[in-house]
Amino acid sequence: MSNATWIVVAGEGRARIFTWEGESSSLQQVDDFTNENHSATMLTEKQAIAFSESERKEKERDKFASKIASCVEEGRLHERFARLNIIAEPKFLGMLLSYLSEQTKKLVFEKVSKDYSSLSNREIEEILKRG
Repeated sequence: MSNATWIVVAGEGRARIFTWEGESSSLQQVDDFTNENHSATMLTEKQAIAFSESERKEKERDKFASKIASCVEEGRLHERFARLNIIAEPKFLGMLLSYLSEQTKKLVFEKVSKDYSSLSNREIEEILKRG
């Protein structure tokens, strides 16, 4: 098993996953996801009629959270990290956690309710090093 820490930095429009070996190393990006449906909807016309605009947006955010959680779960199953740090917009953080298995939740050592998804990799690294 890897001793790496995976850091998920997410908002409802973008999510990135990094691997980090600690303060003496630099962040390495594992994946970058964009929620293409963030401002639009991918629901069928019939579904769109059945839901209000806020319900549609909520469903799209939920699907995006599920997609990110699936990637994290796959990383755990392939033993690509030993610890998990999740930094996400507060509401999205809850959605993301709801999709993680109990085994993966046990690896979460820190949860931060902030939206750093628009920051550069370097800015995120600086924040992590400051603690």
